[in-house]
Formats: sequence, structure tokens, C-alpha cells
Amino acid sequence: MKHFLRMLFQVCLYFYCKFLWRCLKFVMRKLTGRCELQRICYSTKPGASRTMKIETSLRDSKSKLLQTSVSVHPDAIEKTIEDIMELKKINPDINPQLGISLQACLLQIVGYRNLIADVEKLRREPYDSDNPQHEEMLLKLWKFLKPNTPLESRISKQWCEIGFQGDDPKTDFRGMGLLGLYNLQYFAERDAAAAQQVLSDSLHPKCRDISKEETSKFSKAEWEKKRMDKAIGYSFAIVGINITDLAYNLLVSGALKTHFYNIAPEAPTLSHFQQTFCYLMHEFHKFWIEEDPTDIMEFNRVREKFRKRIIKQLRNPDMALCPHFAASEGLINM
Repeated sequence: MKHFLRMLFQVCLYFYCKFLWRCLKFVMRKLTGRCELQRICYSTKPGASRTMKIETSLRDSKSKLLQTSVSVHPDAIEKTIEDIMELKKINPDINPQLGISLQACLLQIVGYRNLIADVEKLRREPYDSDNPQHEEMLLKLWKFLKPNTPLESRISKQWCEIGFQGDDPKTDFRGMGLLGLYNLQYFAERDAAAAQQVLSDSLHPKCRDISKEETSKFSKAEWEKKRMDKAIGYSFAIVGINITDLAYNLLVSGALKTHFYNIAPEAPTLSHFQQTFCYLMHEFHKFWIEEDPTDIMEFNRVREKFRKRIIKQLRNPDMALCPHFAASEGLINM
């Protein structure tokens, strides 16, 4: 009974707040002479802050036109904005900047939804060793990561040298499908030096330097053990597929909206997603070294801690995961 009453109270509170919010919007329009979309565009700077407010306003509107505007085809955005301006009785000649601002926001909103669809399509497509294109991408991955070491055969234990689990990498792509391979190849090709360095460090890890402040936290016995402990590496390709899963979940949950709405002046693309993967790989590698785990069994703990740190950063509406390596050139546009 208590649970039912609590649920009833929450439902009543929801509708009360919704009614109150609509009344407040009505009053604000009468006082300012502007609709909510105008107030957002004129008072909020471009980027994630503005686009996310516009998205919420459109989605929560009682107008069917506004609700569906966040999922229109990109080619229909211009016509949709004209319809919105007409519905809101806004003269585009008097308010030309509003149409431009709304168009930029809708391009990002619709683009994000389309990006999820593109990424999902790659994730659902399994690796097929009978597909020449899939095989070519896999062999290119080897060449980019090990340019001076020929692959002796397609089925080979050499694949373990770049972090796969067995002699045929196709089995490792089951979780993320082609998306994992696309991301790994993008990183290895677009930022070859960094990818090769991360691979080398994962195979030959070094203990991080411990500051004088940290040494005071250890007893003499603990310090000697810490000094003698061997740093723990990880499987580059497997971690890459795991970080692909992290990037995918950040995208689908909407957490990456902050980042993409701040860096993509129009619609975010697959290249932006792959660039984000490169950044996450780069940052996870540094984070792994900082955490200095005692064994590989701590991977899930380190990964979860890393995920929470990234999500915390993305809660800042001004946040952009701005990577400073080759893969980012020409894409960052604040």
C-alpha cells in the first residue's frame, strides 16, 4: 500500500511540475515577447549548452511538429525550421539569426541519432573471414602496427603480438563486430606513431615514477616490494575492443552529446566517433600506468574507474574531449 501511495504521489508531482512549467513558459512568453526557442538561442552560447536545451524543449513540447523535428531526415531540416517559425508566428526577416541557430542545433541533434544508427550497424555486422574487405582491413591493421614485421600466415600465433587472444583474430570481434576492427584500424592508421607506442608499452610496461610525497605513504617493506614489482601490461587489441564497447555505450546513453555538440559544428560523423575512440585509448593507456595494477585481473576495476572519470568530465556542458594527436587534426572546431 505504501509503495502504491508513493507511486501515486510521484505521478501527481510529475504532472503538477509539468503543468507549472507550461504556465511558467506562458508567462515568460507574455513578458518577453519571445517563445522558449528564441529565449534559448538568444541567451545561451553555441555548443552543447544551447543544443541540449533546444533538444529538450523540442522533445517535451506538446506540439507534434516540434516533437518529431528531432528525428527528421537531414534534407528536411530546412523545411522543418520554416514550419516551426510559422507555427510560432516568428517572422524570419525580423529574426534571421533564429533560423540559423535552430538549423545548427537540429543538424547536431539529427546527426547524433544517425551516428548511433551507423555505429550500431557496424557493431551488428560480424567479422566474416570469407569477405575480402574484412580480411583486407585485418591485414592492414597488422601492417600499420608492425610495419617492419611480415605476417607469416593468416592463421598465426603472431596475432598475439598485437594483443589478440589466439591465432585467428576473428573470434575476438564477436562482441563488437566490425566496429572493433574499424576503430583499431583507424587508430593504427591515422595516428600510427602513438598507436605503435601504446602497443609497445602494453607489451613492455614500465613502472611509473613514484613521487617523494607518495613514498611517505609506504613502510620500508612496502616500498621495497613496490620498487621491485614488475609493471603489468595488457593485450592491446582486446583492450581496444573493450574501449570500443565503452565508447559505444557512452554514445548510446547520450553521454557523448556534450562532446560532439561542442566539437562538431554540424552533424557528428563516424570519423568523430573514431577520433573519440583514439582519445579514449590514449587516455586509458595513461590511466592504466597511473593506477599501476598488481595484475591483469584488476582490469575491470581500472576500466570502471576510468569510465566514471570520463562520464564526470562529460557532465560539464562546456566539455570537449580534445585529443592532441594526429587523428584530431581538422576535426576540432569550437
